[in-house]
Amino acid sequence: MLKKCFLSLGVVLLVLSDSGVRVSAQEGEPHIRVVVDLVQLNVAVTDKKGNYITGLRPQDFAIVEDGIPQKLATFAEGNESARRVLDLTGDSKPTDQPAAPPRDAGSPASDSSLGALVAGANVFILFDTSNYMYRGFVFAQDAISDFVRSLETANKIAFYSYSRDLLRASPLTEDRGEILRAVRTTVAGDEAALYNTLLLTLKDAAQFKGRRVVVVFSNGPDNSSVVPPEDVAELAQSAGISIYMISTQQAKLEPVSTAVFDRMTAATGGKAYFAKTWRDEKRAFASIHDDLAHLYSLSYYPQANPNRGWRGITVKLVGSRAKSYRVRTRNGYRPQPSRFAAAPDTAQAVSPEPVSH
Repeated sequence: MLKKCFLSLGVVLLVLSDSGVRVSAQEGEPHIRVVVDLVQLNVAVTDKKGNYITGLRPQDFAIVEDGIPQKLATFAEGNESARRVLDLTGDSKPTDQPAAPPRDAGSPASDSSLGALVAGANVFILFDTSNYMYRGFVFAQDAISDFVRSLETANKIAFYSYSRDLLRASPLTEDRGEILRAVRTTVAGDEAALYNTLLLTLKDAAQFKGRRVVVVFSNGPDNSSVVPPEDVAELAQSAGISIYMISTQQAKLEPVSTAVFDRMTAATGGKAYFAKTWRDEKRAFASIHDDLAHLYSLSYYPQANPNRGWRGITVKLVGSRAKSYRVRTRNGYRPQPSRFAAAPDTAQAVSPEPVSH
């Protein structure tokens, strides 16, 4: 009898997780609520020459997840604050009201509003200080310092360095001076464990809400990691973190690394750059800054989807724009496990994991 009860409860929870809605039991019984994570996308739109396309509206985008059409929840262009999209039919536009997630009538407001989830970008810089960096070390520091100064619209910046181990030289902060001091005090070290340390950086970034970006400066291939790059890329995709990677020509000495850099950045909606000179390094950082300033920020609550594994995402432009412009964003994610709460007499929501999609 007890086994049947547990089985019945499991079936109920399974149905609730597929429904993607909050459900309350009858009065006097425990209330169970399903929390649906917000899927956030950083989307770049360019013409065939690579020029950024601005001025697009929510109606110009179509999002499909596993073949299921999705409805936009928020929309923003460039550095503007994300706003809620009430209706995508006709000529609707984002409202001027701060975005907030839907909630049950009479239920308490969530501790973290939708506006907080899509706040300004947090940028994590990961600098290669391995023994590959003995040449051109000072030039790389100069390029990174210029990049930090250019990020005037970023919410916060963190600066990490790596060789065999990760050094969190400056955790996420608004103090640009602290970041610049951390850059200047780095020294060249041991062999390179890029994928190990990038995974740790992504886990740090995933604890924060809003738009998150990791910018990696690597001077060569990875020769010490035990973590495969595929695992790193999947975490970045599932957490909605874009990876940009700047590498010197040293990486091209190992074609496998070049291919991995290209695949990893493309899968997360970022870019890979291969710099021949320190001037190319500065141009690469300037290009990343330009890219961040022109991204569209889109988000949606996933429609009911029985797939608990990898979910593919496709973002397209509608109408005649579809053939003229190119869209770049991450290509999917793996949903976090659903969480439930039961409490007598009061409906109680459980906050999702710190990692947001």
